Amino acid sequence: MHGPAMSGWLLVALCVTAGAYCLVRTRTSTGAERRTAADEAVMGLGMAVMAVPAAAASPPRWVWTAYAVVFGAASVRALWSARSGGHHLHHLVGSLAMVYMAVAMTAGGSHGAHGAGLPVLTGLLFAYYAVYVLRAGLALVPAGAAGTVGGGRRAGPEVALACRVSMGLAMLAMLVTM
Repeated sequence: MHGPAMSGWLLVALCVTAGAYCLVRTRTSTGAERRTAADEAVMGLGMAVMAVPAAAASPPRWVWTAYAVVFGAASVRALWSARSGGHHLHHLVGSLAMVYMAVAMTAGGSHGAHGAGLPVLTGLLFAYYAVYVLRAGLALVPAGAAGTVGGGRRAGPEVALACRVSMGLAMLAMLVTM
């Protein structure tokens, strides 16, 4: 991606941390929670690799094609899972956004070119993630019970939600620097 190297590396660190946490969640979860955690781990780690500053590693054009194929497969999986609705629709949007960014980077050459994507689509994705981050962030605000996290809920779900907010913010940063 583009932008200053320091912010790129911070984005990589954020995505690796979120992806690693999601991998840990796959070991402690079962059923649908495990599948969600696995999907989020793939997204977080994929975003980390994609966010490596171009100055540090300028991948060949075929790498972006490989990203598009991997996240295309993730999109098909998310589409299949989205039949039950819920968070899988968000995974579908995220996977398709990753495909879009990979295709835009392929079109921009191995170094990527500013403006390689479609401004309208980039804007729509940006708006989606801005709303998603705000909604998810508001869900982290305690419901009002003093001394309890989130109105008395267990602390675990808040960490997963914080990871989702972090990955949403990372997606916003990636869309801006595309």
